[in-house]
Amino acid sequence: MNIKEKVNALGLELPEVTIPGGNYISVNKRGMIAYVAIQFPISNEEFFYLGRLGENVSTDEGYDAMGLSALNVIAQIESKIGFDKIDGLNHFDAYYQSVEEWDDAPKVVNGASDLFINVLGEKGQHSRAIFGVERLPRNFSVGITASFTLIR
Repeated sequence: MNIKEKVNALGLELPEVTIPGGNYISVNKRGMIAYVAIQFPISNEEFFYLGRLGENVSTDEGYDAMGLSALNVIAQIESKIGFDKIDGLNHFDAYYQSVEEWDDAPKVVNGASDLFINVLGEKGQHSRAIFGVERLPRNFSVGITASFTLIR
């Protein structure tokens, strides 16, 4: 089953790839590693899950926001590299903005981890880091960056 079929089997659809908001590229291939620039909860040019976790966005919605951000990572890799050339996901960094007293980041970031595992299987096993930040562009509640190893 290819990536699009796996995504569809989960009741999802790969979004259109987003265009960088600045002077950079969405996927940067260096040697046998592909780095994916930060992806946000955007679907077909529509922004979702804006605001702060614990205020405008619930923990459950944050989980969904991370899943959508991960889906955008997958769309970028499929579009720019092709999953047939991917050995696996190495690592991703998760960013979120929240109110001070909110502290459910691992639950929210599982939205991305679960999506990567459900779509990529063993190739989706990864390490991750979680960063709370003061502000994300355009008031997105979450965003993720990722790196993949390519097949030789």
